[in-house]
Amino acid sequence: MNVPVKRPACVLFDLDETLVRYDHDARVRTLAARVGVAPERIEAELFASGLERDSDLGRHDARGQAEVLARRLGVAVSLADCIAARAASMTPDAEVVALAREAARHASVAILSNNGLLVRDHLPTLCPALSPLFDGRVLCSAEFGIGKPEAAIFAHASARLGLTPDAILFVDDKRANADAAQAAGMRAHHHRGAAGLRAALMDHGFLENPGHAP
Repeated sequence: MNVPVKRPACVLFDLDETLVRYDHDARVRTLAARVGVAPERIEAELFASGLERDSDLGRHDARGQAEVLARRLGVAVSLADCIAARAASMTPDAEVVALAREAARHASVAILSNNGLLVRDHLPTLCPALSPLFDGRVLCSAEFGIGKPEAAIFAHASARLGLTPDAILFVDDKRANADAAQAAGMRAHHHRGAAGLRAALMDHGFLENPGHAP
């Protein structure tokens, strides 16, 4: 006899390469074109320098990151430029977003991402397809000063969501992050595509079995 699985109270999704496809080159090209410098300079001053990583850990807010980058490049860089570039890098995975909407019929949904505050504060502009489903439900490494797969971020996320870890199903494309979430007490799914996610949601009671009436 099969024992029914208790449905999690929340499905916590990674962002890049889970809910959306992330195109790093598109982000670099868009920002370079908007501020009038070569893409190689954006790559060097925003990414290779560690500025993006520092922002991901909360050492700069979104406007502060733009100001530091402007000083390094010697050109004007606005928050709007950074938002436009990040938006250009994000293409929602329609199948995964549809599955998230299905899950949201039965539980809360949220995002936990290794990202700066730009993503948390401007998600509706960055990726309208994720709004309003995730509005106000975006948790970023920048808030906690620590990123996945460090164990503490999962404890912080659970506390912020007001849930025990075992009430959360965590979904991430990086196995190390999924494994760390599981070690922290969450249920976890290593995301490799919509078909696997559908099966995982079905296993956890979010979707009906094929051929069964809703």
